[in-house]
Parts: sequence; structure tokens; C-alpha cells
Amino acid sequence: MPGDRISGSAERAVLVGIELGAREGIRSEDSLSELKALAQSAGAEVASTVSQRLKAPDPRTFIGRGKAAEVRGIADSAHAELVIFDDALTPAQARNLENELKLRVIDRSQLILDIFAQRARTLEGKLQVEIAQLSYLQPRLTRQWTHLSRVRGGGSGAGMVGTRGPGETQLEVDRRKVRERLSRLRERLREVVRSREIQRRRRLEVPYPTVALVGYTNSGKSTLMNALTTAEVEAADRPFSTLDPTVRRLKLPGRMSVMLVDTVGFIHRLPHMLIEAFKATLEEVRTASLLLHVVDASSELAPERIEVVDKVLEEIGAGATPRILVMNKTDLMPHGVSPAQSRDSVAVSALTGEGLDELLRAVARFFAGSREEVAVTLSAERGDLVAMARRDGEVLSEEYRDGVVDMRALVSRPVAGRLRKAALSGQGSPHAR
Repeated sequence: MPGDRISGSAERAVLVGIELGAREGIRSEDSLSELKALAQSAGAEVASTVSQRLKAPDPRTFIGRGKAAEVRGIADSAHAELVIFDDALTPAQARNLENELKLRVIDRSQLILDIFAQRARTLEGKLQVEIAQLSYLQPRLTRQWTHLSRVRGGGSGAGMVGTRGPGETQLEVDRRKVRERLSRLRERLREVVRSREIQRRRRLEVPYPTVALVGYTNSGKSTLMNALTTAEVEAADRPFSTLDPTVRRLKLPGRMSVMLVDTVGFIHRLPHMLIEAFKATLEEVRTASLLLHVVDASSELAPERIEVVDKVLEEIGAGATPRILVMNKTDLMPHGVSPAQSRDSVAVSALTGEGLDELLRAVARFFAGSREEVAVTLSAERGDLVAMARRDGEVLSEEYRDGVVDMRALVSRPVAGRLRKAALSGQGSPHAR
């Protein structure tokens, strides 16, 4: 939340997770281990972890009063200042837990929001994070302001001396301020998104298809982006090292070019309000022609993480987009062992460069069917179109005569359409075919 960050000097934290038996996706112990990495990435020092097996969460304190007392004892012994729960807490559960534990309590969603707030660099990213934080805060305002809920107003017979009379309660004032702030932020974000859409349309004037890197956080997407292009994206060994999208042109074998986009990583139980706030950024994924799903092949959790990413892609409307599985970090695999490959899978090490040539060939093969041969007659002044054909594909022949150029080229369908549209007629031969 704004003003409720765990960053700064390292706070000592106790992590709490529950085991509900067979649950879909990542196991509870693995999720708790991931929570530890998230807490450390946010700047907390993990003092202890607590796990509990339950049939169902306690509606009042999530873990029950007995376990809450145990957690309080552990936190006291560890001199902890913060308790982080691996599951989402209701506003009432968070309030009750803080009363029981006498410590600050946050859940997994709030922790991830804090990390996003630390990592956002662009104006768009900062707006998206604040919108997500305030959306998370709205239903929890009673927890923040219980002691002030009747400070102003309250009718002729209620309230303290000097406070009776018409007016809003402090809670109502606070809710109104949050709503107004959210409205202003969303309008400002719309303006930023409109500006980025203009930039995207300009990029499409040279109509390269888009290839988007997607994957679980810390799978090596940014390292792969840097290895394939001239980008210098921060590639740290921590969750969510980068949030803001990066776009670079990538030349494929056969002289075809694509726009390669690096996007924010996904994670188990990614807060829904973050997905909503980042939908404009994730539009790059939704509109891509091809997805490169980057997987940390060295992780025992690779199958579960693939499933998590697939679910998020479905949620943002990219579930049907063609994709190639990029099994990354093969340099960390045991000697002689490589990840199982299928027709739509390539094993690489973005760090050492192993397999990158095969990956580029796989991407080129995907787009090969979308290339076509065109023969056009253009004005000799349209050197920009000839240059576009060279950048996008391969110019098979070009002959200049009488102020025109006859050209044959093997290019992508969008570029072929641009060339045909600009072709001249009346030159004594079919001007475009």
C-alpha cells in the first residue's frame, strides 16, 4: 500500500503457509519457498517459516487462534516485526491477526505489490502499480481507520463532544479520497496508453510481426532478450527484476525481421488487480504473432510453472496464440542431461549462447509460411520501400529503368501488401503479382 512498504531497512519477517492437501498447481512447501524469495527480493530478512495442515482456512484468523499464538511466540523469539502469509487474507482476517499477533501482517498479494512498486521505472509502470495498490486497499480501509471511524459527524446523539453534527465519517472521507485518486490515476494512465498506442502504430508502419517473450518470473527472459538483441535489460537473479516492456528488432535467418518484446514475468497466484492494471502493457502479448514461452528447465517445478503461465495467458486473452517452448538454463542441468523436447520446444542457455541459433531457426520456420514472393514496379524515388523489402526479407532482383525499378522480393505478407499498394501501373507489364 502507499505508505505501507516493507522496503528500506531490512525488517525481520516470519512466513506462514498452510497445506490444504491436494491443491492445483504448485505444492504448499514450494509456494512457501517461493514466498521466501519474494520476501528477500522485497528487502525483508526471513527469520522463520511456519507451515500448518488444515482442512479449511479459519474464517476469523485463517490459521486458528492456537496456531496464531504459536506464530506470535515464534515471532517474539525471532525479534520479528512482520508476518507474511502465503495466501490471500480477507480484510477481517488481516485485522484479527494483527490484533492477535500484535505485529504488522501482510499477505502474498501485498508483498508482490510492494515489489512491483520498488521496480517500476516508467511513468506507465508507476501508474499501473499505484492503481493496483489502491484497488487492493479499497476493501481494507476499515482495517486502516477503525479508531477514527466516527471522528467527524454522526448525527445529533452520537460521537464525542465537539464532533456531533452532519458530516462524513473518517472512513467515508478516506474511501472517497481513494475513489477520486483512482479515477485520476486511471485517466492519466489512459493518456499514457494512448501515447504508447501512437508509438506502436508508428512501429507498424514498418510492419514487422511481433514475437513476445513470456514466462514465469526469473526464468531468464531478460537474459535471453539481451542475448538475442542489442537490449541491455536488467537481468538479476531475483523475482520481477524488470516490469516495463522492452522492444527491439531481431533479424532472423533468411533476412526476415521481427519485433521482439520482453514483458513482465508471471507467478503463482499473481494478484488479479495487477493483471487488470497491467493489461495495457500485456497488450503486447495479446497482439503478438508468436510467443516464446521461456522456462527454467533446471527447476524441478518447470511443469507446474508452465501450467501457471498457460493459465495467465488464457486470462489475458492470449491462450490461443501460437508458441514455442524455450527450455532455458540448460547450463545448470546435470552433465549430459537435456530437457525433453517436442516439435515446438527448443533447449537453450541464454547465458552461454548454446541453442540460440536453433531458436532463431525455429522462429524463422514459423514465419516462413507467411512469406511470399512479389514482383512489382515502383517509382525509383521509393527507395524507402526497397529498403523495407531488404530489411524484412530478401530482394531477389531489382532493375532500374526510366525512373522506375522492377523488383522481385521474398517478404512477409504485410510488407508484400505495402509493396503492391505502392506499385505503379501502365509500365508494360503486370505491376504486381
